[in-house]
Amino acid sequence: MKKTRVGIAEVAFLLVAALLGWAMLASGPSWAANPAAPPSLKTVTRPEPNNLGLYLKSDPTNLNAAGFPIPTQAAREAAIRLGKALFWDMQLGSDGVQACATCHYHAGVDVRTKNAVSPGLKAGDSTFQVCGPNGTLTAAMFPFTRFANPDDRFTQMIYDVNDVAGSQGVHNTEFIDVPKPGVVVDLGILAPDTVFSVGGRNCRRVEPRNAPTVINAVFNFANFWDGRANNIFNGVNPFGESMGAEVFVTDAVAGMTMTTVQIPMASLASQAVGPPGSDFEMSFRGRTFSHIGKRLLALPPLAKQLVHPKDSVLGPLAKPGKGLKTTYAQMIMAAFQDKWWNNTTQVVKFEVIPEYYHAPDQNDPRGYYYENGVPSILPKPAQLPTDQFTQMEANFSLFFGLAIQLYEATLVSDDSPFDRFQEGDDFAMSQSAQAGLNTFLTNTEPGVVGASCLNCHGGPEFTNASVTHVGATNFGASLPEGLLERMVMGDAGGAFYDAGYYNIGIRPTEEDVGRGGTDPAGFPLSFTGRALLVDNGTVLPFAVPPLPNPGGGPAPVPNPLQRAAVNGAFKVPTLRNVELTGPYFHNGGAATLLQVVKHYVRGGSFNERNIADLDPDIEAIPALQGNALAQRQLVDFLMSLTDERVRYEKAPFDHPELFIPNGAPGNTKIVAGRNGQAFDGEIRRLPAVGAAGLPKNSPIKPFLGLDPHSP
Repeated sequence: MKKTRVGIAEVAFLLVAALLGWAMLASGPSWAANPAAPPSLKTVTRPEPNNLGLYLKSDPTNLNAAGFPIPTQAAREAAIRLGKALFWDMQLGSDGVQACATCHYHAGVDVRTKNAVSPGLKAGDSTFQVCGPNGTLTAAMFPFTRFANPDDRFTQMIYDVNDVAGSQGVHNTEFIDVPKPGVVVDLGILAPDTVFSVGGRNCRRVEPRNAPTVINAVFNFANFWDGRANNIFNGVNPFGESMGAEVFVTDAVAGMTMTTVQIPMASLASQAVGPPGSDFEMSFRGRTFSHIGKRLLALPPLAKQLVHPKDSVLGPLAKPGKGLKTTYAQMIMAAFQDKWWNNTTQVVKFEVIPEYYHAPDQNDPRGYYYENGVPSILPKPAQLPTDQFTQMEANFSLFFGLAIQLYEATLVSDDSPFDRFQEGDDFAMSQSAQAGLNTFLTNTEPGVVGASCLNCHGGPEFTNASVTHVGATNFGASLPEGLLERMVMGDAGGAFYDAGYYNIGIRPTEEDVGRGGTDPAGFPLSFTGRALLVDNGTVLPFAVPPLPNPGGGPAPVPNPLQRAAVNGAFKVPTLRNVELTGPYFHNGGAATLLQVVKHYVRGGSFNERNIADLDPDIEAIPALQGNALAQRQLVDFLMSLTDERVRYEKAPFDHPELFIPNGAPGNTKIVAGRNGQAFDGEIRRLPAVGAAGLPKNSPIKPFLGLDPHSP
């Protein structure tokens, strides 16, 4: 049995077959739009919080349909400027080097190859196999799992490693304090690193999952591979309503008080506030967002970087040298309502509770830091010590998350050849790409050249993890699916699962449970896991979508044996710009699109091992096995999803200058450094790019410069 959306795919197949018959009789190009395919991304409204006007400056008399004030255009533009500056600012990292963009600088991803390998930490393995710490990835090292016949998983597995191609972050360092105003590096003490070190010197730590693209991420209902960036932003951390989180608000009578916030359709904001506090990504261990606010508010924005005078967002603020002609405080004041930042008589002090202050997910070795200490609101002293924070500093996570959300919401690539083809341009897609599209749309059936791709990569976003696919602004909606669905799994047993999250047999399930993990409060990340708890009598302190009843009638009878198929499941990534976003999968284990296609052609790499949680569409595709032409056509279709503005970094994908660490000097045997820390070796300079983009002869390239058709 297929997924619940198979009926739609079967209709698509019949339409494709009929149109193919017509096309064989017609002269000239094929049809100017494929009615069985999703429409252009231009037809999709960008999700946005309906209560955004409670935080951004707004006109209280101009209300939306939900009764909330609508942000002014000036406030919206100010928030986008703030978000872009924060996203690209190297001063955000504890080391004064790591920006958000450091891991998302190339079509929204990271294509560095040196010091870009992490061992199988989530599998409890700290040994390197592909190459050692500070080693360099090469094309010959991919894919990470290989079979004698790449199209047939029943041939001998000739190579397999559980390493991950990831992004390098900070060195392992304990946070001490923010530095004096104007200094860009936090005070910290280097901690010995038993994993990421060479010759006794710490290298930069490397993430245990590959970095997904931020382009088009606004369409995801939740973000991160495991979806832990909740759709509801709580103003402080990634986990929505499950984590105790409060921000600070001021009124004329009560002064500064604490309040909870619930901002829906804001998973980008939830995602944004995770990495700055991670001791694998951007932070010395123990730094909080209030510390980040205190340091950044004392620094000129982008002070270490050139900003192109014709930057589509920041150009008017660009200094002739480096940085911007404004301050972060001024940018916040221009975007956000006064009550979130304007208290001048009171400050916040957090009583640190270590066991709560540093609370990493038990399934995730990275540490995320939260303001879970007990806060006190005190009179503002004459001179503010570093353990006390102004309201603007204490609320910095709120400003940061929403500003990044609004900036990233501009990063939409809706002008690919596919989009133009669906809008009526006969010649936008090649005949080969059109044939690949038909394969993409068609179900895998005996004697049919179909790959069932649409079953998981649905809609104009090409992912079932999108807002429009799960459709749930409330927990009862189904457009066409709800947040929870029931499906017959690979082992022929029924199970509930989170729509848009599937186990596809990339790695053994037990190595990384993905959506089956828990948050720092101990609650399941998955809606399925939470719903099963409620269904069996557990009272949770937040709303939970109910279990679906596919047969109609009353809800399912409580049953402790009801099964969740969420272990080893990961968010379906968008396929847009996929030509440029390698390496692929959550482990970065494939270097080219053809390697990705062959994974699906053979029916996954660990199908039998993962069978209890395996998506039922992960099965061998006989019509594509050994069919080099059909596989090439499928790759050609995937390449038609590349927006040329992304390839040439044209607005809105233009950006400030960025200096990107790329490993330590030497190799896996010799590393220069001092005091236990390796020096940064090659530093890549990404030049500032204006709205017009890169020169015609300098587009960005696929990972390792490889041809996407390379095996």
